[in-house]
Amino acid sequence: MKILAAVDGSDYSKRMLAYLAAHDEWLGPAHEYTVLHVVPAVPSRAAAMFDKETLKGYYDDEAEKVLKPVRSFFAKQKIAANFLTKVGPAADAIAALAEKGKFDLLMLGSHGHGSLGNLVLGSVATKVMAQCGVPVVLVR
Repeated sequence: MKILAAVDGSDYSKRMLAYLAAHDEWLGPAHEYTVLHVVPAVPSRAAAMFDKETLKGYYDDEAEKVLKPVRSFFAKQKIAANFLTKVGPAADAIAALAEKGKFDLLMLGSHGHGSLGNLVLGSVATKVMAQCGVPVVLVR
C-alpha cells in the first residue's frame, strides 16, 4: 500500500506518527511511505526582495525543522520513506500529490476544531478531504 503522511511539525502530526507506530497494520515493510511537508509561501511582495537562492534556502531550512524528527522516527522504526517538500497552500499541495501520486491512503493529524471552528477558521484537513478522492485517516 502506498501511504502519504502529511506532517506540519505540530503535536497533531506527532500524534499521527504515534498512531502509525502503534498500529502494525499501517507500519511495516509491506507499505511504501512518502512524507510530505508543505512550507507556506512567502508573500510575493516580500519574496520579490530576495534572490531565488535565499528563498530556496529559507524554504529548505523551514522544511528541515519539521522533517528532521520525522526522519528520526522512520529510522528508529527501521522503515524507509521518501521525504518531499512543497511550497504553497498546504491543502492544495497535499490533495494534488495524493491524487497525482496515486496513493492508496493519506494520513494526517487534525486539530479537531469541529464544524463551527472549521467554518470560522478553515481546516487543512477539511479542504484536503474536499479536494481529494484518496481515503484519509485523520488522527486527533
